[in-house]
Formats: sequence, C-alpha cells, structure tokens
Amino acid sequence: MKLPLILLLFLLSFSFQYSSYAQSYNALYSFGDSISDTGNLCVNGNPSWLTTAQPPYGETFFGRPTGRCSDGRVIVDFLAETFGLPLPPPSKATGKDFSKGANMAIIGATTLDASFFQSIGVGDKIWNSGPLDTQIQWFEQLMPSICSQDCKNYLSKSLFVVGEFGGNDYNPSLFSGKSPSEVSTYVPKVINAISKGVEKIIGLGAVDIVVPGVLPIGCFPIYLTLFQSSNQGDTDQAGCMKSFNDLSSYHNSLLRQALANLQSKYSWTRIMYADFYDQYYQMAQSPQSFGLTYGFKVCCGASGQGSYNYNNQARCGMSGSSSCSDPSRYLSWDGIHLTEAAYKSIANGWLKGPYCNPPILH
Repeated sequence: MKLPLILLLFLLSFSFQYSSYAQSYNALYSFGDSISDTGNLCVNGNPSWLTTAQPPYGETFFGRPTGRCSDGRVIVDFLAETFGLPLPPPSKATGKDFSKGANMAIIGATTLDASFFQSIGVGDKIWNSGPLDTQIQWFEQLMPSICSQDCKNYLSKSLFVVGEFGGNDYNPSLFSGKSPSEVSTYVPKVINAISKGVEKIIGLGAVDIVVPGVLPIGCFPIYLTLFQSSNQGDTDQAGCMKSFNDLSSYHNSLLRQALANLQSKYSWTRIMYADFYDQYYQMAQSPQSFGLTYGFKVCCGASGQGSYNYNNQARCGMSGSSSCSDPSRYLSWDGIHLTEAAYKSIANGWLKGPYCNPPILH
C-alpha cells in the first residue's frame, strides 16, 4: 500500500528531527556568572539595589525580571530546551526539583576567591561570595537530592556548562585603572583555577563538559565608552579596542591548552571548548549575518547618548534609561550582557558548530 505523499513527508520530517536530537541528557548543570545566572540573587524576591532585577529585564520571554541579565532567556536555557529539559532553576531556590538540572551561576562570580583580590588591592570591588570553588560546593550540597545512589552514573549522562569564568576576575582591576597588560599577569592563575574546577567536576562524575572562553571585551559598549581613545591605532578594523581584546585572546589561548591537557588526562570525558570570542566578534562586525541589525548599539540604556546608547549613570534598569522596541535586532542588551536573540544564536553555534570544538551535538 502506498502512503499518501503528505504522510510520507511528515514521517520523513519526524525521522530527521528525531535523528538530529537522538542525543539526550538527563539533566543540565551550569556554573558561571551573569552570562549564565538564572536568578540566584532573586530567589527571595527581586532586590531593589540590583538593577538587573528591575524592568525591562526579562520582558521578551518571561514578561518580568527573573534575575537573568537579558531581555529573556540565556544560553543555558536554550541548551536545556534543545534536550527537552526544564529551564535550569537557580540552585539557591527552595522547593525545586534539581534532578533535571540546576544553575549555580551567580551575577558577579569570579574564578579566584576573595583573598586574591584583597592581595592586589581591589577587594572592595568584589561583591558576592560565589567563586567557582564555592559554586562546586553548592552543587555537592544538592547532589543527595539529585542522585542519592549511583551519582557517577547519573552525572555521566548529564551536560555540564562551566563558565564563562574570567571576566569578573579582570574587570575589578581594569575598572580601577590598571592596564590590560598588567591584568594579563593574573591570567595563568585564573586558568589554573578553572582547570582545577573542571577536574573536581569530573571527579564527581561529569563526562560531557562545555567550557566557554571569555568574550572580546574590547568590543563591548561599556568598555568602548569608559576607555574610549582618540588614537586610531588603539582600535581594530571592527572598531574594537585591541589591548582589551588581546587580554581576552591570551586567556582563551591558555584555556584551550589547559582543556587539551585535561582531555588527554581524562580520555573518557568529552570536554568542549565554546568559542565565545570569535562568535561575538563576528556578530559585532557583521550583525546582519546573524539576523541582527545593530552590533555595537545598546538596546536598553541611555538612548541617544554617545555612540553606543551607553552611560554608566543611566544603565538599563536605572532611572534615566529606556529600552528599544525591538531587542531581537540587537546584539547588546545593556552594554554588558546580550539579548535573548544573541544568546539563542550563540547556543546554536555551540550545539551545531562552528563555535564549539567539538560541537555539543554529535
């Protein structure tokens, strides 16, 4: 009996979709900073002092602020949705089921602990207690409720996202006036801490681990505004500041080497380097190639001010700020974090390539 053509096409489509997403995970566990946070500072309500917990944050997808530093979902949300998992709940939330995922990421998180920042004289710039080591401890505290028995087996079938980490280790010194070249001396210490953190997570049972590099901070509206230079030699052809991007590139080159060493040491794991830098740089330079219109202008901020709509005294969520009507056309949401549309594009670049090595989907 011949199948009607429309039914045959439907079955072929279903078969293709199934084969594309036959890869599955039983949970997604995330560690990181404001790029990944899904609300750990807001589990008891949105604090008035936290600008990212005020409208219009969250307006696109949730219709309200959730503690995510975007107009909607962030990368780990899109990764979870791809594998049919719930959006990762913040690990500090009470009464949640963490068996399908949990997010330990928290706004402002560093890789190194407070004593390091005190030793270099910027301890007053570190304002939360969630460095990587602490986030791993939070995860260990959740483990009995996630997998009371045979944890290694359960976690071996979960997806882990560790980072990005590093941005908040460099920001305090950069914003205090230290040069990118001086700050670059911290990079080996930061990479060593990330490497040790990934090892600890492997020791708990993780097998599939995504480790993102840092973004090209010299292309960010906050940096372009605060450190603008009249010297044309300080910027590249895209309009980004070279010395700040050199710092990001140095971090990423050392991170790739550290991850290659870990992959050799733990041959049964699958360690994936997510290339935040190249994808963001391409999106800033050629937003149209990613379905966007604006690569450098901020959607939510000081509309009409300066070259980028950014003013540190009128940041998104603060008095004097306003948001655009079409965030899906923008790369930058608030000058520091990205829009939901940008995060969705980045998630796809990690899932299928070419901005993750190897891609998450295989």
